[in-house]
Amino acid sequence: MNALFLSIVIPAYNEEQRIGSTLERITHYLKPRGRPFELVVVDDGSEDRTADIAREFGTSEDAGWSLRLLPNNGNRGKGYSVRRGMLEAQGPYALLTDADLSSPIEEISKLEKEVVDGSCDIAFGSRDLKESDIQVRQSWFRETSGKIFNRLVRLSTGLPYADTQCGFKLFKMSSCRDLFQKQTIEGFSFDVEILYMARKWGLTLKEVPVVWRHSEGSRVRFAPDAFQMAWDLLRIRWNDVRGKYRNKS
Repeated sequence: MNALFLSIVIPAYNEEQRIGSTLERITHYLKPRGRPFELVVVDDGSEDRTADIAREFGTSEDAGWSLRLLPNNGNRGKGYSVRRGMLEAQGPYALLTDADLSSPIEEISKLEKEVVDGSCDIAFGSRDLKESDIQVRQSWFRETSGKIFNRLVRLSTGLPYADTQCGFKLFKMSSCRDLFQKQTIEGFSFDVEILYMARKWGLTLKEVPVVWRHSEGSRVRFAPDAFQMAWDLLRIRWNDVRGKYRNKS
């Protein structure tokens, strides 16, 4: 393979119904661009055939792309899986995308415009900007819960963004790898911690409106996970007070 350009980090837990089609869609779109890429699938202790399907898909790799499967020792959480995948990523740019591709892979061009062609360190998809294109909506309950969480994020961390939780983010790894070294949140609030640290360190961030289609099968369990996510916001502030987010540079 020529010089690697992009790593695609995909955290996956019990995704046997869609991981194969997701990998196919990603490779089908990226291969014609002629920029070598790798798929980094982090299997978070799946109890189905997620890992087997990803491993089988990797047997078709060629000179333009490769696949690495990273199995976790049990179900460790989305934040843990993302941190592991990002620290293993070998490309100068790394895209985080959910296994359901709620934001289609084609939307990466919007993020690359800011990070690869522009001067941003992080560009992240947003479902809640005026220009966002929500083609399949979540239930009223899920949308309302998301808005409440975003309000808590703004109040507790001062982050000004409309949507921190969209699973579609592009990182310039030369300036962002240390963020994942410092990351402590292993659950669903890891996005807030990463963006909080990045803003504290003076990195350049851009929230980008994207196409988004809700896909059934969310791994968020509202009672326990919502409480944990709210608690994690307090942990982020406490970590900051204790100096855990100091930039070593």
